Amino acid sequence: MRALGAVRHYRGRMLPAATSREEMLDRLADVVESVAVDHPTRVAIDGPPAAGKTTMADELGAVLRERGREVIRATIDDFLVPTAQRYRRGEYSGEGCYLDAHDTDALNRVLLDPLGPGGGRHIRQTVYDHATDAALSPPGITARADAVLLFDGVFLLRPELIDRWELRIVVTTAIESLVDRAVGRERRVPSEVQRRWRERYLPAQQLYVSTVSPLDYADIVVHNDEPLQPVWAVRTR
Repeated sequence: MRALGAVRHYRGRMLPAATSREEMLDRLADVVESVAVDHPTRVAIDGPPAAGKTTMADELGAVLRERGREVIRATIDDFLVPTAQRYRRGEYSGEGCYLDAHDTDALNRVLLDPLGPGGGRHIRQTVYDHATDAALSPPGITARADAVLLFDGVFLLRPELIDRWELRIVVTTAIESLVDRAVGRERRVPSEVQRRWRERYLPAQQLYVSTVSPLDYADIVVHNDEPLQPVWAVRTR
């Protein structure tokens, strides 16, 4: 089965699988460090749930820290809106998952814009508390000018966010692999997990792909079906 995201639409140059995951991470770190801007480098790591975005962002962050870079880690899951708003179209609505779940205005205001051109670099990395299902306003931090933001999540190349990134990475894998990974990692009844994925998460991804074509905007696509030997593509500009 083709990886979610219609890879055939990606106008890029396929590269051989790295000899190891460590080699791929080193290559990605080289690309991040090649970005020349006078403000922090904002890196989007986009892709469907369970594709491996968070793991990749954490591992890439470790490599960059070893090279002496300040790394800011953040995730779209900390920019959710409260449950009642997320599910106003229904708990299993794919349209609601795409349109209603995330506070992109706050994400731009408290994190992405302050790290961008002309920004003051004073940021907050979250606006939502999962434990209380409520908005948060924690104290901020001030990033160094040479910091790297590694931000993972779904729908990061949507119109509200597309121009906020210096580097755009999309992680893909086959649809059935996503569902199997989700069943393995979530502590819920497997049938409930499968229903949520097939009725909410996967339709939301298909809506995202059909309306945005995120792979057309990606700088790098990582095909993560074999995590130890991922294959990746670099966009030809």
